[in-house]
Amino acid sequence: MLRRKPTRLELKLDDIEEFESVRKELESRRKQRDEAEAAAGSEEAAAIGALGTEHKSREQLINDRIGYKPQPKTGGRTAHFGTFEF
Repeated sequence: MLRRKPTRLELKLDDIEEFESVRKELESRRKQRDEAEAAAGSEEAAAIGALGTEHKSREQLINDRIGYKPQPKTGGRTAHFGTFEF
């Protein structure tokens, strides 16, 4: 394999301006998404409150949304090998 001298990279003013514009665009998208999620969260909270259901944790809400129903662990003996549980 041939070795070559490292190439020198120069940062130009145009590169910095492009980076700043992309960063601002991403920040504005993130703010819009956060605002939309906050609005959806308040609507969801109002719907839950309107139904009179009990308060659920964030984990329970996610599990309900994806259809995951965790089963409790049985009280039987488990074999431990290091940090693994069988």
